[in-house]
Amino acid sequence: MDKLFIISFLGLLTVVHAVAGSVVYNNIGMLEELERFEIDEENGVELSDTPSWTSERGRRVLVNVDSFGAVADGVSDHTQAFVKAWQTACATPKSVFLVPPGRRYLVNATKFKGPCEDGLIIQIDGTIIAPDEPKNWDPNLPRLWLDFSKLNGVLFQGNGLIDGSGRKWWKSSCKKNKSNPCREAPTALTIDSSSSVTVRDLTIQNSQQMHFVISRCSSVRVSDVLVSAPEDSPNTDGIHITESTNVILQGCKIGTGDDCISIVNGSSGIKMKRIYCGPGHGVSIGSLGKDNSTGIVTKVVLDTAFLKETANGLRIKTWQGGNGYVRGIRFENVKVEDVANPIIIDQFYCDSPKACKNQTSAVKISEIVYRNVTGTTKSAMAMKFACSDTVPCSNIVLSNINLEKKDGTVETYCNSAQGFGYGVVHPSANCLTSQDKHYFGVGVTDIAEDYDTDQTEIAELAESSSEAIVHTEL
Repeated sequence: MDKLFIISFLGLLTVVHAVAGSVVYNNIGMLEELERFEIDEENGVELSDTPSWTSERGRRVLVNVDSFGAVADGVSDHTQAFVKAWQTACATPKSVFLVPPGRRYLVNATKFKGPCEDGLIIQIDGTIIAPDEPKNWDPNLPRLWLDFSKLNGVLFQGNGLIDGSGRKWWKSSCKKNKSNPCREAPTALTIDSSSSVTVRDLTIQNSQQMHFVISRCSSVRVSDVLVSAPEDSPNTDGIHITESTNVILQGCKIGTGDDCISIVNGSSGIKMKRIYCGPGHGVSIGSLGKDNSTGIVTKVVLDTAFLKETANGLRIKTWQGGNGYVRGIRFENVKVEDVANPIIIDQFYCDSPKACKNQTSAVKISEIVYRNVTGTTKSAMAMKFACSDTVPCSNIVLSNINLEKKDGTVETYCNSAQGFGYGVVHPSANCLTSQDKHYFGVGVTDIAEDYDTDQTEIAELAESSSEAIVHTEL
C-alpha cells in the first residue's frame, strides 16, 4: 500500500474533519494500522539449492523411496515404502526425502509425523497418485491423504505432481447429485501443527476434496505452487488456511471447482501476492459462524491478483447465528475478467440443502479496504454488501474501484453496511451509510504514478497466466 495514498487520504480526512468529527480519527487509526501491516517476504527457512538425487557428493543424505522397495509402476501400493523412507529421513539430520523424477507411485492415506531432525528437505520430483476408488479408502483416515504434521524448518519442493484421482469422489458427491449421501472426502496435501515451513514449485491436481490445507501452523511460505481441478469438481478448494498465522502465498496459480483460496477461523497475518485465480469461486474469507460457532480472522492482505471467469471475486462469507469478527482486511491491485460478484460481503451465507433460519447474532465485519480493483463483471450487482441487520458491517473503504459490465450497467447493493469512498468509485457506493458519507464525491488528485505501476504489475500477471490451466487425468 503506497505511502502517497495514505498521506493523501489522511490529508483529505483532515479537510473534512469539521463535519466528520471523531469518526475521522477512528478511520485514520484503522488505515494507519492496515498500512503498517506488512509481512517480511524474506522470512522463512533458508532455501537450499535443489539437491541432485543422482549425486553422492554434498553434505546431505539422500533417502530415496526406491531404496525402500517402491516400484514406480503407478499400480502397486507403495505406501509402506514411503513410510519406511520417511522414518529414515525424519531421523537423519540434513536429509532429503526423495521422490525421484520420471516415476509414478500409488500411495494410500498416510500420516508423515514429526518432529524430525534439522534440515529436512522433501523433494518431490516424481508423481504421487491416490487410489481412485472411494469404497477402498481407509475408514480411519476419511479426510486425509498425504498428511504432514509437527514439522519445523522443513522445505517441500520439486517439479513433481500430487494427483488425488478425484473423479469418482466428485461423481459420488451430494453436490453433484442430491440423491447421493453427503460424505467426507480426503484433502490431497495437509501440513498441520508445523512452523517455519516453505513449499515451492509443486503441482497438486484433481484432489478428492480440498487440495492443500495449512492447519494450525505458523510462519509458512508458499510460492509458485500450481493447483488444478475442473470447474465442476465440488468442494475442491485450492489452498485452505485454518488456525494459522504468518502465512505468505505468492506467485500461485489456482483453478478449481471451489474457492481458489479460503481463509477460515483462527487465522491472522495472511499475505497473498501475485495470485492467479480461475476457474473457481474466488478468494474467500470464510465461511465463518456455521452452527452458531465463533469465527475470527484478522490482518489479511491480497496484493496483485488476476481473477478470470470465477463465480465470485473478493468474498467474505459468514453464516447467521455466528459470533466473532473479521477485521483488518486489505484487497488491492486486483483485476477481474468476466467475474460474477467481484466484491461481495455475504452475511447470509447458506450452503445447505435446507433453508437457513433467520438469526440475530453474527460475525462482526469491519475495517475492510478495497483499493485499485478494476475489470469486468458478469453480474449487474458488481458490489454487494449484504450485512447483518443487528451487527452491521463498518469501516468499509473503497478507493479507485472501476467495474464494468460488457452488456449493461452495474450497481452496488448495501444492507446495514457503513463505510466511505475515496477517489473513483464505480459503480457508486452511495448506499453505504456512515457519518463519513461526505467523502463520496470529494475531488482529489489521482495517484497516477503509483497507480500505473500497480496496473502494469497486474497486467504482467494476467499476461503470464493467459493460457488456461490444463486439467489432465493420469
